[in-house]
Amino acid sequence: MTKLESEKTTHFGFKEVPVNEKVQHVEAVFHSVASKYDLMNDVMSFGLHRMWKQFTINQANIRRGYTILDLAGGTGDLAKAMVKKTGKEGKVILADINDKMLLQGRERLLDAGIAGNVHYVQADAENLPFPDNYFDRITIAFGLRNVTDKSAALRSMRRVLKPGGQLLVLEFSKPVLPLLESIYNKYSFHIIPKLGEWICQDGASYQYLVESIRMHPDQAALKILMQDAGLDDVAYHNLTGGVVALHKGYKY
Repeated sequence: MTKLESEKTTHFGFKEVPVNEKVQHVEAVFHSVASKYDLMNDVMSFGLHRMWKQFTINQANIRRGYTILDLAGGTGDLAKAMVKKTGKEGKVILADINDKMLLQGRERLLDAGIAGNVHYVQADAENLPFPDNYFDRITIAFGLRNVTDKSAALRSMRRVLKPGGQLLVLEFSKPVLPLLESIYNKYSFHIIPKLGEWICQDGASYQYLVESIRMHPDQAALKILMQDAGLDDVAYHNLTGGVVALHKGYKY
């Protein structure tokens, strides 16, 4: 690594850290919260995350026989739903850069009796270890904001999509109503870290997660990033007043 490269920084929440260290910082966060991840998602979102994910599944228009990548798949909510739609003829790959999250997802799906057409891969979104033109659909839910080089990750996703394939990015975004934004900011910064401390004994990790949302590109900026990565017909849907947005793009 050259001196110039070693001096490059990126954001980790509101902090600046060396680019080559961000992955380790993010990994530590998810190692810490993995065992209570599902519970915290339910508590923090008042259960709304399940509706957001179901909307994503519906928009994906999955058919039997599809090959699908659920990237940054965490504990497998999307993968679990998509496996049922692809049928035995299809295949879902649950991928995550964090081995502990991946193990949680595998155990959860096995406990639900799901096996055979779902596979597990530890993978970096910026350098996906799959052939070109391989997947019919790629989903990434609440994971893109943790990636160091989002443009590189989007280009990598486009590369492994089949022509005609679709990428769906579900992520926290910017509320479109001023009053909602004010309430959301107060809840995020004052309540969520306390919930993390209470439930996970780790308020610091949830402080990072709140900060990472603010550092993530808003709806219009993410649309441009996806277009610049070569994706076509990029559009987005605001959910819960823009607290979350689903971006969709195709590879033609």
